[in-house]
Amino acid sequence: MALEIERKFLVKDDSYKAMAYSASRIAQGYICSSRGRTVRVRIRDEKGYLTIKGPSDSQGLGRYEWEKEIDVQEAKELMQLCQGTIIDKTRWIIPAKEEGLKWEVDEFHDKHEGLTLAEIELTSEEQEVEKPDFVGEDVTSDPRYYNANM
Repeated sequence: MALEIERKFLVKDDSYKAMAYSASRIAQGYICSSRGRTVRVRIRDEKGYLTIKGPSDSQGLGRYEWEKEIDVQEAKELMQLCQGTIIDKTRWIIPAKEEGLKWEVDEFHDKHEGLTLAEIELTSEEQEVEKPDFVGEDVTSDPRYYNANM
């Protein structure tokens, strides 16, 4: 079973763009989202993905995650089944100071224009990371910032 452990933060400014080594456009929607269990379809550049996530732990840090790459045309078809708004965002990848880690900064468009969030996946819930200057308030346990709730 794959366990996703991540922390999420508001972003203070756009200085992350100068540090980024890649950027991708992402469209994603939720086929199902209830009580923390989600089935997500995503198109990232020209690749499709289907992801199933379980509920978060009490701190909002860890949760089961299963993801599989699917044909982009299948992903486009599955987008038609999604509930609510399709999320449109640009994901910037920034190296972390800690070896093997990276920051993912999501700059939201359309309905959520102006919102920018930074996430970092950890190897354990106790792992400490040095926050870059662009990283602000920790919103890991705030459900308003879960993509499935947007």
